[in-house]
Amino acid sequence: MSALSLESSYITLDELARCHDLDLQAVNKIAATYPFRLTRHYFNLIREKGDPLWLQAVPDSSELLHDQQLADPLNENGLSPVPGLIHRYPDRVVWLVSGSCAVYCRFCMRKRGVGCSGAMVTDMAASLAYIRENREIRDVILSGGDPLMLGDDQLEETLSALRAIPHVEIIRIGTRVPVTLPERITERLCTMLRRYHPLYVNTHFNHPDEICAASSNACAMLADAGVQLGNQTVLLKGVNDDPAVIASLFRKLLQIRVKPYYLHQMDLVKGTSHFRTPVARGLEIMASLRGNVSGLAVPYYVIDLPEGKGKVPLLPGHLVNPDGTLTLTTYKGEKVVYMDL
Repeated sequence: MSALSLESSYITLDELARCHDLDLQAVNKIAATYPFRLTRHYFNLIREKGDPLWLQAVPDSSELLHDQQLADPLNENGLSPVPGLIHRYPDRVVWLVSGSCAVYCRFCMRKRGVGCSGAMVTDMAASLAYIRENREIRDVILSGGDPLMLGDDQLEETLSALRAIPHVEIIRIGTRVPVTLPERITERLCTMLRRYHPLYVNTHFNHPDEICAASSNACAMLADAGVQLGNQTVLLKGVNDDPAVIASLFRKLLQIRVKPYYLHQMDLVKGTSHFRTPVARGLEIMASLRGNVSGLAVPYYVIDLPEGKGKVPLLPGHLVNPDGTLTLTTYKGEKVVYMDL
């Protein structure tokens, strides 16, 4: 089974415009630069135009503003020894095995390529050869796009090839499919995944309204198959930059056996500046969680530093410099001045 074969699962921009008061010409212009895809499942979760789920999924004119941000601020292209493979940390790589997603999120860190024809290319043979030759690599993260947009057989081919490499200890899959296309999680898929433990899945819930019967069932199927589930949330203006919303989300995630793992400060990606919140707001939200939710529900709040310097966790009490910058220390001990808004 492949998510790509489920064409009836998607709605078109024409349908969206008919359901809501939209300027179709303007939306098509945005989609020509940053493609649009929306599943019926996710569309049906939207309560009204402009709500937190709408903002994540429907093109907005702000995406085309000149925001002085970069298409690839984390220098992923510069850290790719072979096409589609990102080697930032010594012991792990990110492998972009798919160029598409079930929903094209408007805040995507890879807006430059996801869903764009020919923009994300991976070389499976070269990627596997690189991983085999670099014995310090113990952890492989499958990403994209969304790895679960691959068919079961193609995904298994990838997992099997990785499991044949002795020094690869852990395989992780980053996917938003349980949120956006939960019907993709099938018994056949879960039976296949069981064969490749230890296997971790990090999914991507950003708002409590995304947790429903279907997404809960998808996570339950994965958990029952022995998959360790974590969640990466992005802090988004107008979506979840509120302590009560974040607390509700993290509590609900624990109820469906998903561990909140990261709360991400928005990356400095071109076309997404309208989603950015001040770091001070993120620290305030993290402080509000202390003592009010289970420790299991408290993730790391992180900034992924520009130029591929890696993630840095932030804690309440970090001070902002008088000029509005933060001075952060990378995992290598390098001091980096980070410009907030």
